[in-house]
Amino acid sequence: MVIGQRRVPAFLYCLLLAGLLLLAVIGSASVGAAQLPLASVWRVVVDFFSGSLDVAVQGSAAAARLIIIEVRLPRILTALLVGAGLGVAGVVFQGLLLNPLADPFTIGVSAGAAFGATVAIMLPTLWPLVSILSAPAMVPWFAFGGAVFSLALVYFIARSRGRVMPESMILAGVIVASFLSALISFMKSIAGEKLATVVFWIMGGFSGALWTQVLLLLPYCLVCLIIIQAHAGALNIMAMGDITALQLGVEVYQVRRRLLLVAALLTAAAVSVSGVIGFVGLVVPHINRILLGPDHRRLLPASALLGGLVLVAADTLARTVAGATEIPVGVVTALLGAPFFCFIFKKKFHDDK
Repeated sequence: MVIGQRRVPAFLYCLLLAGLLLLAVIGSASVGAAQLPLASVWRVVVDFFSGSLDVAVQGSAAAARLIIIEVRLPRILTALLVGAGLGVAGVVFQGLLLNPLADPFTIGVSAGAAFGATVAIMLPTLWPLVSILSAPAMVPWFAFGGAVFSLALVYFIARSRGRVMPESMILAGVIVASFLSALISFMKSIAGEKLATVVFWIMGGFSGALWTQVLLLLPYCLVCLIIIQAHAGALNIMAMGDITALQLGVEVYQVRRRLLLVAALLTAAAVSVSGVIGFVGLVVPHINRILLGPDHRRLLPASALLGGLVLVAADTLARTVAGATEIPVGVVTALLGAPFFCFIFKKKFHDDK
């Protein structure tokens, strides 16, 4: 794959995405069971992040501020960070595995997270003596542990003579995901009254998100995004093939191993607080490649912004489109993402012809 001319100016495109993301955050914070004026939401958000909240506010203004800061803003920021993480991870996996259909769930990380969360939810049923460990606050940690475990298992299966090749990683991911999905199905069959909780978590969502989720995700996202962006040039060269990259001085196997680990950890942190949310890491990189071209130096920041925008918008739809009934965000992204990806795929196929 040769780096071509970008189709739109990357800086202006990212600036536009940042502006739309800000509007989406303010708009999402204003809608819900209690409708709030956009101007009031903007003032509260600005005062909160600038540290100048008026503690003397009372009455309806205090209630509105409580709704925004304690209920809506943590949920919106969690969705933003998860979307950014999944979007960037999708770019990395597609670039490293040289497969346009690769996404953050190709190597079984999502199945591992779902398995870990299922174990946490089922602990009171499976082992009543340790029911204290299955408190809702422990579910993200179990999910993260399950994701890391699945990554280690995939790497162990795919590793041969100290190296991991793209095709072996994909096959190992399919094997591990299938095995863990079977275990999840077995646990669902004996879940009893816990079945609804397990199913709802697996479908993905941000209901009940707190500032603890934001604080859990933020350092992972910042560190992983910085590391991945620093390897953008190497990703461009590796897209030309391993032999060419080796001739140009790139340590292909070391870089691939490092970026697979970082992208998988980023995915694990994201799905540990959101559940399984598909199509964001698949569709977002394709949209940006159409608009910007294949240069990873531009794709990575654009995918972080677009991924955050897409998931904030999807979460807003999920909690408002059906009135008082909340739809799992994973369902919304699948319903919107699958047809859109089919359109992109067909258009690209016809353009290539």
